Amino acid sequence: PIIAMLGFLVGLIMAFQGAVLMKQFGAETYIADFVGISVARELGPLITAIIVAGRTGSAFAAEIGTMKVNEEIDALTTMGLDPVRFLVVPRVTAATLTTPLLAVMTNLFGMAGGAVVMKALGFPLITYVNRLFAAVTSTDFISGLVKALVFGLLITSAGCLCGLRTGEGASAVGNSATRAVVRSITMIVIADGAFAVLLY
Repeated sequence: PIIAMLGFLVGLIMAFQGAVLMKQFGAETYIADFVGISVARELGPLITAIIVAGRTGSAFAAEIGTMKVNEEIDALTTMGLDPVRFLVVPRVTAATLTTPLLAVMTNLFGMAGGAVVMKALGFPLITYVNRLFAAVTSTDFISGLVKALVFGLLITSAGCLCGLRTGEGASAVGNSATRAVVRSITMIVIADGAFAVLLY
């Protein structure tokens, strides 16, 4: 629900801001191009990644950090079980595969937000949909999904690593969760810059 709401609002706001500018040139139909391409390429994966970092990355760091503080990870090692295999790999795999699905949802709701503005400007919905199909290519869509996949891997890896490096004391788990979010968002921005250079 959070991702759906944010995607819708971002699409709505972008379309509205674009409409104010494009109306001066009589180019309101290009709002669909503007919203579709920017959401599919950039904003959909980025918004999804930030929400996943704030919610899932910090949760992974807190869960694994609590296990470390309670010596549950030491107990696994004592029993001859690899903590990374049992605690990290399933979390990283699940969240990495789920992030692109959430990005698709963000894209759909972002484009729906743009449709609301176009409808309010008096354009029929079919015009908006046709412009979307003409402007947003499969390359835009797939590159956004690849970004989301990489972002998911970075977020979950950072969260689990911070959890495994949790120190001792009452504030250690909270510090790990905070570090996980900060590192995740930093890595997301760096990776996004690299993608921008490589893809576009």
